[in-house]
Amino acid sequence: MKVKFVSKLNKMSETVFLVLSKKSALKNIGFNDKHLKEITKSIENKGFGFKLNEIIEINSIKDRKLKTVYICGLGNKTKDLSALDFEKIGGRITELTKLKTKTSVIIDKEINNNENIMRLGYGSILGSYSFNKYKTKNFTNHKLSLIEIVSNNHTKLNKDFKRYASISDGVFYARDLVNEPSNVLFPKAYAQRIQKLRQHGLKIEVLGESKMKALKMHSLVGVGQGSQRESQLVIMHWNGNKAKKTKPICFVGKGVCFDSGGISIKPSNKMEEMIGDMGGSAAVVGAMLSLAKRKAKVNAIGIVGLVENMPDGKAQKPGDIIKSMSGQTIEIQNTDAEGRLVLADALWYAQKRFKPELMIDLATLTGAMVISLGSLIAGLFSNDDKLSSKLIDAGEESGDQVWRFPLNKSYDKLINSKFADMKNIGMGGAGSITAAQFLQRFVNKVPWAHLDIAGTATGMPKTSTNTSWATGFGVHLLDTFVKKFYEK
Repeated sequence: MKVKFVSKLNKMSETVFLVLSKKSALKNIGFNDKHLKEITKSIENKGFGFKLNEIIEINSIKDRKLKTVYICGLGNKTKDLSALDFEKIGGRITELTKLKTKTSVIIDKEINNNENIMRLGYGSILGSYSFNKYKTKNFTNHKLSLIEIVSNNHTKLNKDFKRYASISDGVFYARDLVNEPSNVLFPKAYAQRIQKLRQHGLKIEVLGESKMKALKMHSLVGVGQGSQRESQLVIMHWNGNKAKKTKPICFVGKGVCFDSGGISIKPSNKMEEMIGDMGGSAAVVGAMLSLAKRKAKVNAIGIVGLVENMPDGKAQKPGDIIKSMSGQTIEIQNTDAEGRLVLADALWYAQKRFKPELMIDLATLTGAMVISLGSLIAGLFSNDDKLSSKLIDAGEESGDQVWRFPLNKSYDKLINSKFADMKNIGMGGAGSITAAQFLQRFVNKVPWAHLDIAGTATGMPKTSTNTSWATGFGVHLLDTFVKKFYEK
């Protein structure tokens, strides 16, 4: 779906959506007296009060072209409205007009904040997502292909909105990846799909198991040894800042394409949802796509470790001891604590090869995070206060919110092992914290943040901007983080 900003309605659409704060604003929308009289009559008859998010549908206009008018209220405190408020309204526009081919939107002239206007357009695109590719009947595809938004700043808005169009492409790409079944999106197929993104200017490398074994990445490779599907490590490069000696920022994602739990097998109830255990990697891929499509002026590396965690005679077992790429040894106490094993080698590889300015990893890492924060906010762990503050700020702006949890030596002791340098799971509570402490042991002196998106990658409450199981959480967050703090 496309969003276009125009100075005025050149042609009356079949459907017009008015976003207004009060009845007196109707005189500025450019409708003729006949239409205004009919709209005013409907408002009065239905007791419409222009409250925030209050919506009225008017079908009584007698016009050859104009069939339906919607009005969405903004309330009487428009200066207090956030970009996210407008994003949600954009989603509602699509939700209510998705069976039309075109919708025209007229916004109250009091609203002259370009960011808010663009977020309305962005929300309308987000709300158009669907994943019906495997349905053969009983589904309805959106017909809406164009939303036209009237604004005096249409030239600048069309230019600046390209960023939001790129972000939405990244979010949709991430949602598609997470929604795909694992018999379609297994590690090698996933890597092949990522390689197609070269057309957008990304440089992409793929390491198979033989190359990873040569690099002594036994922690990552060990997770997938029970699967018939070969594990992969994919490295994406975006070089948007041509300045010399510029360190890249690095995003690392957990990509467990299906997680049965391995020998420590999961309960069968909802195991099918473990196709989404690669949500962290999807966020990284989506963010890298967004940066490339909008030609972001930054050097960024995206690394995703892609594996399947399956039970088999060759599978890793509780009690096994492995040596990671870092040289540190790990006692496997639970094969269902596998995501941290994937990230351990991926993080070490990232800092050893690229010496980045900072690292951020994203992972659907722990069920404990779902218990802690539910499905609305992701957990943040970091060794750097400034990096944490930037991510919290970017989360508030993007809507992909994060909340910081502690890291300290007392929690770190909980993953010490009798037989190896560490074990891959703590004992008792604080499961999200001990998982983050495990990851920190594979981070040297580089600013690092870990985002546990176990609750936010899938299954968030349905909203006007997302009715999908997969959310694409993290894409907008990372793009905003880059735009706000690191583009040169």
